[in-house]
Amino acid sequence: MRFFIPAIILLLLSAAIAPFCRRGSLLADRLSLFAGLGGCLCGLAAVIFCLIHPEEALLRLPWSSFSGYIALRLDPLAAVFLLPAFFIAGAGLLYGTGYRPTAKQPGTSAWIRFFYPLITAGIALLLTADNGVVFLIGWEIMALGGYFLVVTEGDNEAQQAGYIYLAATHTGTLALFAMFGLLGDEACVVSFPPTGSIPADTPTATAIFLLGLFGFGFKAGMVPLHIWLPRAHAAAPSHVSALMSGVLIKTGIYGLLRLTGFFSTIPAWWGWLVLVLGVVSGILGVLFAIAQHDLKRLLAYHSVENIGIILIGAGAALLGRSHGMHEVAVLGLAGALLHVINHGLFKGLLFLSAGSMIHATGSRRLSDFGGLLQSMPFTALFFLGGAVAICGLPPLNGFVSEWLVYLGLLKAGLDPSNLISGSLILAVVGLALVGGLALLCFAKVFGLAFLGMPRQDLSHVHEASRSMLSGMGLLLGACLWIGLLPTTMLPLLDRGIAAWLGTHPEGSIPLAALAPAGYISLAALALIALPVFFFLTGHPRPKGEIPRRCTWACGYALPLPRAQYSTSSFAETIMKLFNWTLGTVFQIKKPQ
Repeated sequence: MRFFIPAIILLLLSAAIAPFCRRGSLLADRLSLFAGLGGCLCGLAAVIFCLIHPEEALLRLPWSSFSGYIALRLDPLAAVFLLPAFFIAGAGLLYGTGYRPTAKQPGTSAWIRFFYPLITAGIALLLTADNGVVFLIGWEIMALGGYFLVVTEGDNEAQQAGYIYLAATHTGTLALFAMFGLLGDEACVVSFPPTGSIPADTPTATAIFLLGLFGFGFKAGMVPLHIWLPRAHAAAPSHVSALMSGVLIKTGIYGLLRLTGFFSTIPAWWGWLVLVLGVVSGILGVLFAIAQHDLKRLLAYHSVENIGIILIGAGAALLGRSHGMHEVAVLGLAGALLHVINHGLFKGLLFLSAGSMIHATGSRRLSDFGGLLQSMPFTALFFLGGAVAICGLPPLNGFVSEWLVYLGLLKAGLDPSNLISGSLILAVVGLALVGGLALLCFAKVFGLAFLGMPRQDLSHVHEASRSMLSGMGLLLGACLWIGLLPTTMLPLLDRGIAAWLGTHPEGSIPLAALAPAGYISLAALALIALPVFFFLTGHPRPKGEIPRRCTWACGYALPLPRAQYSTSSFAETIMKLFNWTLGTVFQIKKPQ
């Protein structure tokens, strides 16, 4: 706790300084920024120390008002979720300096400066809570902080999104109150049960699991409990959306994993339920994303999709424990945990990139963009990096975590003696469908936004500020790091898996033996080096200046903006194919 407690204190100090920014004080703004960044750095140091140090960090203080304890425990499972939380929060604080500068918008800047580090502290508190009371305190700080950040803009859209978010999150909280009540007084006010200490055949085990799945599923945004998520992510400022999508909704995944870790055995139907919910969330999330015209709502639905991918890995891990398939449990949970980190990084990058586009153009609609590559080349690069990662393509990090999930499913699915092999192969098909549709969606987004001709006057558009680019650059660098050097993440995953399984890391099968991630590094480096080599050797540089031309002419020598693909035409075939599920209504307005 030597770094974690200072991290919480610095984050709270950052929030306490924020009100002094309301009058446009640059000094107060910088002090708040540096305190918040210091808190995030201390938090990252605490995570690294937890990875290196074998013992768990404990803090237990008596709380006489309810005869309980303020109990905190920083173990490897919490560290997996804290790593992206502190990293993304730090990148968001840096990005927000240019996105909402105090000199131009002191009121909203101070508002975000106050609640942004506060919600980060609440997330850190609940991730390290060791009893129900402390967990729910952190949960409520996070929930209320999220509401006030969603309504930052103050318009009707933001207010409606905030009310729906508040109603949904407190509906889930009521279920968690009931869940902790069934877990007992000891879990509520003293300490959570040890890993694997609750038998699954108790009368309350099923009720505890279903209440937890409902309460944590609401926060995670899994289908059909995702009703709050698209509105809230779209209405919030972009760096707030990055924190909510990359970190806040993962607390639901953390709660579900922590809860299932309490049980000594896992009924098979728990794993099947989580797996099916994951496949449904993944497919429907990406289908709804393809149909969107609003850039931020599109990215929000991709959060639902990636929560589905995480649930697929978690479902495979639960089934592995149910059927005694240790390797399947390890690979499935490793993919889920790594995708928690990866999704936070690349989705944060995409939201920050989208925020730069919206900040420059004043619009969120894809039909208002076009040709932004020429005026915003760095933003285009960062968005492209996030798009490659979210599609699960090498050499970015999304490929690594999805590869681990595939390995877990195939490990069980290709075993002829396994009774559940056929069903898990269907899950592989579902995961592949999700990846293919995600590629279609982001080919549409990047093509419509950055290529082609501008669809409106964008002469005023300029590149994002240095602080905004710095925040995006940090996230892209982390995505490249994991994509190129995935072996550096295996020790953290091994410890997180051991904490969930209740085994010692040295006594279980190391992840490196089940997933040879070193070959990914070689393939990723080759994938980068070969195109660079052929480009440098096969394209001699012409003398003189190269004339600038439009980036994508669509086959026309003199293209017109209205003759280019639109959001509707790009997705029309897919929408018609899945219209039985989506219920899309097509309206055609013929030109006069």
